[in-house]
Amino acid sequence: MAIAESKSEEIAVLGGDRRRTARLVIWLLVGGLALAAFLSLSIGATGFTPGAAWEAIWASLRGASGNEAALRDTIILDIRLPRTLLGIIIGAALAVSGVVLQGLFRNPLADPGLVGVSSGAGLAAVIVIIGIPIFLPETARLIGPYALPVAAFFGALITTTLLYRIATRAGRTSVATMLLAGIALGALAGALTGYLTYLSDDQQLRDLTFWTMGSLGGATMEKVLISAPFILVALISIPWLADRLDALLLGEAEAGHLGVEVQTVKRLAIVIVALSVGASVAAAGPIGFIGIVVPHLLRLGIGPRHRALLIGSALLGAILLIGADIVSRTAVAPAELPIGIVTALIGAPFFLWLLLRRRSLVDL
Repeated sequence: MAIAESKSEEIAVLGGDRRRTARLVIWLLVGGLALAAFLSLSIGATGFTPGAAWEAIWASLRGASGNEAALRDTIILDIRLPRTLLGIIIGAALAVSGVVLQGLFRNPLADPGLVGVSSGAGLAAVIVIIGIPIFLPETARLIGPYALPVAAFFGALITTTLLYRIATRAGRTSVATMLLAGIALGALAGALTGYLTYLSDDQQLRDLTFWTMGSLGGATMEKVLISAPFILVALISIPWLADRLDALLLGEAEAGHLGVEVQTVKRLAIVIVALSVGASVAAAGPIGFIGIVVPHLLRLGIGPRHRALLIGSALLGAILLIGADIVSRTAVAPAELPIGIVTALIGAPFFLWLLLRRRSLVDL
């Protein structure tokens, strides 16, 4: 009895330490995100101090303007601010999608880019870019700028649902089937995207080539305002979803015994992933590896509990994507490197390390 009480006290102390560490990490990430945002506003082909960036934003909030600072304000407010805001919401969305997919499949190797979800969203977006103006011009005019994120959402939703249906049998998800099915679905979507690209004209071909490599270069406030509602709907569901994903880690039957509505949680998780990935792909093209790198970095520090993991991943995903964007526009300045290349250079070695470290989870 004394030993049991001692063990319980020890577990409680460890749990308390882990919660304090999680809170500290999240506050550090909040500070890191503020710092990264100011650096993103300041660094570029034309450099400004963080003070100048803040001065431009403060003047804009007060409605003031000065002719002598017009060029500075144009660069910071019209070019870098939308780019930074889009990087924040897309980085958060992709990282949270990775956590949700890993919780849904109960496997740390799940990632929207690796299992074909981003490719499905990209295919739907390319269909809209190339197909609708040719075959349904009136429809394109009616639905306007929302056509791309809505189509990408349905592309991601269909791909995620297919992946889950194929990989899950009798309540058990096969990791090998999930990865292979993801590769097949991604290849099919890639082939169809390639066929549509083949049909495109010269200008569409150039736009699609850069778009498929991922970039925040075309960020505008209109894109931010169109993408944000899709992603915010997914992010605000985090508090409801976190505890239920914790229960799913025990297994679907065990989660059901704990009172979790498993099917509802699974459907919501798929919709969250589809909303986040679809809006992100529509706004900036496919950007890989954020969803797998960020959750694993955080698990090393704050553990597997989803409430802190989801919040921390949103913050760290935003920081990582902003950092990658700074590299993409300064590494070969005044030209710009597609951000998808930067995230792949970071993420691919990390994924190989992860695969070797956890090879027992891939039952091939």
